[in-house]
Amino acid sequence: PPGVNTLPGGGTCVLAGEPCGSTPCCPSLLHAGGQTVTLTPAGLGCLPPDDAGNRLRFQLELEFVQCLANPNYLNFLAQRGYFKDKAFVNYLKYLLYWKEPEYAKYLKYPQCLHMLELLQYEHFRKELVNAQCAKFIDEQQILHWQHYSRKRMRLQQALAEQQQQNSATGK
Repeated sequence: PPGVNTLPGGGTCVLAGEPCGSTPCCPSLLHAGGQTVTLTPAGLGCLPPDDAGNRLRFQLELEFVQCLANPNYLNFLAQRGYFKDKAFVNYLKYLLYWKEPEYAKYLKYPQCLHMLELLQYEHFRKELVNAQCAKFIDEQQILHWQHYSRKRMRLQQALAEQQQQNSATGK
C-alpha cells in the first residue's frame, strides 16, 4: 500500500513512520511466531516488512476496512473515543487506498468504502456516538439492499429476455 515506510530490520508504523512499538499508535502488541504485530485498531499498520508481514497487513486492513460497513461497529468505536484519536483518524485517511480498483476488487462489502469516505468528516464521526444515528444508517443499508436486489433481478430478467429475442431473430 502507498505511504508505508519500511525500515530495515523491523516493522514500520504506517501512522508515524517509526519502528513498531516506538509510538503511541502501538499500545498493545501481540507476539505471534516471533513476529510482532498489533491487533488494536489504532495500530493495524505496524507489521514486519517481509512478504508474510505484508500479507498479514493486507488481511488485517482488508478485514478492518470491511468492518467499517457495520454501523454498530462504528458506534462502538465512537463511544470508546477512537474517532477523537488523531492517530486513528490518520489511519482512516491512510486506508483510503482501498478505493483504488486494484484493492477494491477484494472487498466483499463495498459499502464500507462509502463509510470510510464519510469517516473523513469530523461531523460524521461525532454523530456516530449516538446509537440512533447508527440505527438510521443500518436501516438505510437494509432498504438499499432490498431495493437493489429487486431492481437487479428486474434488470437481469430484462437482459435475459433481450438476449432471447436477439438469438431468435438471428442478431
